[in-house]
Amino acid sequence: MIDIQDVSVTFAGPDGPLAAVDSVSLHVPEGSIQGIIGFSGAGKSTLLRTINLLERPTRGRVVVDGTDLLSLTDQQLRTTRHNIGMVFQHFNLLNNLTAQQNVELSLKFAGVGTVERRRRAAEALDIVDLADKAKSYPASLSGGQKQRVGIARALASRPRVLLCDEPTSAVDPRTTASVLQYLSDVNAQLGITLVIVTHEMNVIKAIADNVAVMEAGRVVERFDLAELDRPGFVPTTEIGRYLIADDIRLDRAPERSRA
Repeated sequence: MIDIQDVSVTFAGPDGPLAAVDSVSLHVPEGSIQGIIGFSGAGKSTLLRTINLLERPTRGRVVVDGTDLLSLTDQQLRTTRHNIGMVFQHFNLLNNLTAQQNVELSLKFAGVGTVERRRRAAEALDIVDLADKAKSYPASLSGGQKQRVGIARALASRPRVLLCDEPTSAVDPRTTASVLQYLSDVNAQLGITLVIVTHEMNVIKAIADNVAVMEAGRVVERFDLAELDRPGFVPTTEIGRYLIADDIRLDRAPERSRA
């Protein structure tokens, strides 16, 4: 479904070229949920954005559903992007538009007629259980509801692939579970292939089939999440082991004596 082949993304830095993504190859099977995890600056969001060419690779190939995206004209790429939805970290909703109008917006830009885009927007909001919030403005919605509007907006174009960039980092832990459940349902019920970038291993454990661990622009380890249940399984890399542990340890200073 998705084939990232020897992809690099290089930016100009003060001390010379900086490889945000360095020679990464990754295959994502159709209908699967692929997790990409790493610390800040690992290159995971940049890699995600190459899948719809929001970030154009300096080198390599990006093939989605059999199409080499780098070989497309601008018009062909715009058409292909209708099949690749995206859910953003910070919702990116327009405050002066209702939930339904926010969902409709990308369809309007794509030239979808008024009746059809309203029907699709209503259908997408219903999938994420927000039909009753269609006429609500973002200011009246909770963080979780805003993210669900973001998911509905991505679904309205009826994509085959859904890219999720830190979809739970701006919501509380209880809402995280709700957002992940909707994404899981979208995968199971609609057959949409998901790629989820996060720095939270508990998100990956909850939803992904496979995980790619990134460090310094490279994929340093990959494994099937089912392996976590195998007795004795230990990631081979230090960062993989750290992320799997998924806890916080503090070096606490000794308590000062009280006078």
